[in-house]
Amino acid sequence: MSKVNTSRFGEIEVDEKKIVHFEKGIPAFEDETQFVILPYEEESPYYFMQSIKSPDLAFLLTNPFLFFPDYTFEIDDETLAQLDVKNQDDVFYYAMITIPNGSIRYMTANLLAPVVLNSENMRAKQVVLEKSNYTTKHRLFPEPKKEG
Repeated sequence: MSKVNTSRFGEIEVDEKKIVHFEKGIPAFEDETQFVILPYEEESPYYFMQSIKSPDLAFLLTNPFLFFPDYTFEIDDETLAQLDVKNQDDVFYYAMITIPNGSIRYMTANLLAPVVLNSENMRAKQVVLEKSNYTTKHRLFPEPKKEG
């Protein structure tokens, strides 16, 4: 176990086997290579991906298939090799969430660049999908229909 300081959760103990390793960091945060994924709350569809190195850096994640059941994409062989994937059942997919101006109603998910995690060895990569119609800002909750 190792201790990790976080601004959101205070000091937490993390099992080293649960540390997620991004070989080259994530886009715009290339120096951040180690994270831990923490549930937002029990039974919640949300998670925090907390940096091991930077207490203030945590990304909100979700399983994109819960909100977008038709979400489909292919991960290229190079990425599967980088993550040393031997069994597809070990692979988990996450979408990063943005909450514009703190308004949960307008939360968006980045479906263009999912986080791909091999749970067998805890290697991960944020993959930018090529030739995709997905964007970085898909609404989690549709705009309410106006009556009138």
